[in-house]
Amino acid sequence: MSADWIRPVSFAGLDGITATFTTRAGGVSRAPYGSLNLGSGTEDDRESVVENRRLVTQALGFGTEDLAVAGQVHGAEVETVVAGGLFPGRDGLVTDRAGVLLAIVAADCAAVLLADPVARVIGACHAGWRGAVGGVVEHTLDAMAVLGADRSRVAAWVSPCIGWQAFQVGPEVAERFDPADIRTVPGDGRPHVDLAGAIVRRLLGAGLDPSAVSADGRCTASDPDRFFSHRAQRGITGRMMGLIGLRAAGT
Repeated sequence: MSADWIRPVSFAGLDGITATFTTRAGGVSRAPYGSLNLGSGTEDDRESVVENRRLVTQALGFGTEDLAVAGQVHGAEVETVVAGGLFPGRDGLVTDRAGVLLAIVAADCAAVLLADPVARVIGACHAGWRGAVGGVVEHTLDAMAVLGADRSRVAAWVSPCIGWQAFQVGPEVAERFDPADIRTVPGDGRPHVDLAGAIVRRLLGAGLDPSAVSADGRCTASDPDRFFSHRAQRGITGRMMGLIGLRAAGT
């Protein structure tokens, strides 16, 4: 099965920035993780996950040792990294080092990718509903600013994630969002959350230029043939990755 990756429009034409979001296609894993499962925390065969990560990093011009993976806990803690590795307890990563490939795993939550191409500072964060309302996007931007990023120059992209039509929540979750992020479905009395919309609003509220912010808009839960979806596949599924890296000058 050939690879079927999504190239974020926010970074088109930005020199020195590599960014992508994977789908199910292009790997070696077998069902129910078929085929490009990149999540090491799943019950998939470990060697298959290792090979899938090798295929992805190699295609992007990096090595597996360059992969910096957030060890996500649905929180808002952010780490500044200078090399690859696993960073437990972190839902956001930032760097100004060329040759480091930041990675967020996802299967309904959003991977938010960020870059200031002038300062050569990048960031990535995992934003499910807990991380979004907990401020992981803002904390990631704060960590980028410490490295010299200017929010007026930062480009941002929100990956495919669970769409509002599929994201029914209880009132205790809905009340933590701005009313503008809540939708209703005819005949369904439960509130639905527009996760991607909520993240975009937080990016704009943090001072980013609207012309530099985009969301893919596709729903992972409604297209399980293309995307891994924790909700659609009842927790037995693989993980995609949102990836962003800085290439060394001249490469």
